[in-house]
Amino acid sequence: MLLKELSAIASPLNDQQIDQLQQAAAESSPQQLAWISGYFWGLSQIQAPGHLQSVTQPAAAAPPAGKLTIIYASQTGNAKGVAETLKAEASAAGMSVELFSAGDYKGKNLAKATHVIIVASTHGEGEAPDDAIELHEFLQSKKAPKLPNLKYAIIGLGDSSYEFFCQTAKDFDGFLSKLGAQPMLERLDCDVDYDASVAEWRAKALDKVRETLASGEAEVVQLPVGQTQQAPSPYSKQKPYSATLLTSQKITGRRSGKDVRHIEIDLEESGLTYQPGDALGVWYENDATLAAAILAKAGLSGEETVEVDGDKLSLKQALISEYEITAANPQLVTKFAQLSGSKKLEKLVSDKDKLREYAGNTQLVDVLAEKKTQLSAEQLTGLLRRLTPRLYSIASSQEEVGEEVHLTVGVVEYEKEGESRLGGASSFLSHRLAEGDSVKVFVEPNNNFKLPADDNTPVIMIGPGTGIAPFRAFIQERENRDAEGKNWLFFGDRTFTEDFLYQVEWQKYLKSGVVNHLDVAFSRDQKEKVYVQHRVLEQAEQVWEWLQDGAHVYVCGDANHMAKDVHEALITVIEQQGNQGREQAEQYLNDLRKNKRYQRDVY
Repeated sequence: MLLKELSAIASPLNDQQIDQLQQAAAESSPQQLAWISGYFWGLSQIQAPGHLQSVTQPAAAAPPAGKLTIIYASQTGNAKGVAETLKAEASAAGMSVELFSAGDYKGKNLAKATHVIIVASTHGEGEAPDDAIELHEFLQSKKAPKLPNLKYAIIGLGDSSYEFFCQTAKDFDGFLSKLGAQPMLERLDCDVDYDASVAEWRAKALDKVRETLASGEAEVVQLPVGQTQQAPSPYSKQKPYSATLLTSQKITGRRSGKDVRHIEIDLEESGLTYQPGDALGVWYENDATLAAAILAKAGLSGEETVEVDGDKLSLKQALISEYEITAANPQLVTKFAQLSGSKKLEKLVSDKDKLREYAGNTQLVDVLAEKKTQLSAEQLTGLLRRLTPRLYSIASSQEEVGEEVHLTVGVVEYEKEGESRLGGASSFLSHRLAEGDSVKVFVEPNNNFKLPADDNTPVIMIGPGTGIAPFRAFIQERENRDAEGKNWLFFGDRTFTEDFLYQVEWQKYLKSGVVNHLDVAFSRDQKEKVYVQHRVLEQAEQVWEWLQDGAHVYVCGDANHMAKDVHEALITVIEQQGNQGREQAEQYLNDLRKNKRYQRDVY
């Protein structure tokens, strides 16, 4: 009724128009409403009174005073999505605007630019995303031009649980400032629940651009040769598809210390498509039992009313469907230390490394248990991040499975003082979702983890544990495409008998010749621990031969240990087999990464 109440104040709209707007508002998320408001504002700036004009028509005869360049440095697609929305809003406002992947933008062109906005995610331990490596290096080099006439703004996407939070955005900010460019507004470093803060920042950034950039015709930027633009899906993170769970099957043995599930989800009639290497976003609900335990720790009933995105609901329902209530994070621990006065937590807060380790290994309910503290509903929700979807590497090729999508999900499960602790999304998929139930999903493209375009190119895949998921998709795809390129898989886990994921499939592929080499490392099957990096070193001579033949190398799985160890093993192979020094070997591997021949999907 709000729109109708507002219409009474000298509204230029008739009742039918207000009803249409009210219906659209009811069907839109807060982020979509923010975008729509910016879009209509833009239209109002470029339409003559009483006449509907094209968005791309110039607003005035005067030429534009400059151009807005938007550059995204994206590893999994989040930064790209933010940049695309920003471009749409800028175009709607009549600005002259270009959009580039950092990998397609030449750093020297910054000298000609007037206004630049960079949207940057961070990869690994503070590393720039693959597409942004060259631009990142260029801006640090002696070749970088002075930029006294450039105005810029930067937004970073990251996870504050990690040490190098939004490091790539911080780097770009420092580089541009050192080169003399002038910031239009303060850099924003966003945490995992970034939608609301990004929407607000975009509006501020475009306002700053408008102050000095005259509106003009928005230019259509052609994609670089060799790239194609997929048709936009009607489903997204903000508007997921309600799919059906077909299968949740445990694929580790009865005596395994791990519960790994093969998940199959029906996408029939959704029109959703994906490529090997992409991820599936899964929205989930939290365990009601866990929500009740948290409420008890906070001294609350759960019947308290809270407001989320303008809607009023019970606190218990908000904990189930709106907030992250499993994993802790450094900010949560810090805030609760202040509220509770816990000496233990206050001591942890003073040591960033110990705080990060504690937060990464402790669930919310156990943080609250550190000191009994009566909280208000607002204090409890103030500790929490908003619920965000989990991204899982897709373990299937649509060439093989059609209108399905497969996942390989490791269930997070351990005991804490005799009580079971489960992961939020993994336990939802494995324990609380029955076959035939609905699950909200969307496809998250990952253009930085893709098979080579040439089917004759050899590939080396290194994926222990659930890191095997995308390589199952890779092999299904290559078999269905009759790809001639050789395939080599390194797989590792704890034991051969209990933890060899998809063992029958891999043996079939090996027997048929689709997989040319299969090297496995089962760490607990012998006295000394053996991991995939050891197998890589054992096969150093042949790995080097494959690299010399143009092989692409892919690594998927644990970022904290495995990916680092495999990286070191590859450097050792290059040093020894290529007769190179450490610095040369590192540069060789870095060049592979720049040329898309060394790709990692690590977490």
